[in-house]
Amino acid sequence: KQWYQRRVRGMSAAVREVRLILCQRSATSSGVREFVASHYVPLKKENPSLPILVRECSDVKPVLYTRFSHGREKSLDLSNFTSSEILEALQNMDESLLENSV
Repeated sequence: KQWYQRRVRGMSAAVREVRLILCQRSATSSGVREFVASHYVPLKKENPSLPILVRECSDVKPVLYTRFSHGREKSLDLSNFTSSEILEALQNMDESLLENSV
């Protein structure tokens, strides 16, 4: 099973919103495009009340934003990440960001 199927409760309790920013054409965003194509639907099915936003813009660097309660937010530059690296980063963000957030 994928991590999002095993850890639905833990993620939805900590994370309030996930945003992915990517470029439709750039090579640095190719992993993000692959991630969205292969993981968005199962992730959304397992977390139906969690907002998962995908924003495509020309010539932007790919970024993952994760928002927690009280407006705490962290970001991660996804330039040249693979789809599996993004999945791992998202998994780790739900645990580690609360400890390090401002």
